Amino acid sequence: MLRIGLLPLTVLATPAIAQGPSREMSTDRPDKTESPYTVDAGRFQIEMDFATFTFDDDANFRVETVTIAPVNFKAGIGRDTDLQLIFDSYVRETATDRTTGARETIDGFGDVTLRLKHNLWGNDGGATALALMPFVKLPTNSGGIGNDAVEFGIIVPLAIGVSDRVGIGLMTEVDFLREADGDGLAPSFINSATIAFGLTERLGLYTELFTERSAEDGARWVVTGDAGLTYAITDDLQVDGGVNLGITDAADDFNVFLGISRRF
Repeated sequence: MLRIGLLPLTVLATPAIAQGPSREMSTDRPDKTESPYTVDAGRFQIEMDFATFTFDDDANFRVETVTIAPVNFKAGIGRDTDLQLIFDSYVRETATDRTTGARETIDGFGDVTLRLKHNLWGNDGGATALALMPFVKLPTNSGGIGNDAVEFGIIVPLAIGVSDRVGIGLMTEVDFLREADGDGLAPSFINSATIAFGLTERLGLYTELFTERSAEDGARWVVTGDAGLTYAITDDLQVDGGVNLGITDAADDFNVFLGISRRF
């Protein structure tokens, strides 16, 4: 999420003028559209879900996934650059065969992703802000969680200020992911758009459209419609919650989450 006016909200929002030595807190959650703003040099930020629940039911399988405490730990390492360490503390996935009723459960620690975000402009104010964020995913999972592949890509988030209470965020992303048959990597193209509203001085609302399509043969469009709320308890502490609903058959049916962000 970005920021709206003087609100320390983390959806997508109007870039604000820096006040003193610290900028307003901006997070990459709870929406899927990343923020172009970075953590101040020398400061740290933790963004995490308390828990998430994902459900998907198709013609063959019903899959339920619970993720406990997925974390994004950020460190400001330059005036316009931060380093991010992302991992899933615990994942439990249960798949039920709709034909036979057989159930299989896997669980364990997830993969680790390293990201470097560099803001190109707008970190300290202006009508727009843009950043580049390359990343690499390392196969650190246990218990069969993950595909045991090194994957990488680049994210380009853009924030557009509409007013003190309304902001738009756009993101394009290219990931290079292992193909389903394990034979090399295929590019996957992600695009998303978020609109954020400052309902009060501390309460925010966002709605989002997210799309993903792999170049792999036979891949289908993944499209979700997302919405959620953020509440800034202080300038350095925010809670949020939301739901992501599948629009196409290839997308998960729904995902719900509750999370928190804290700056130090």
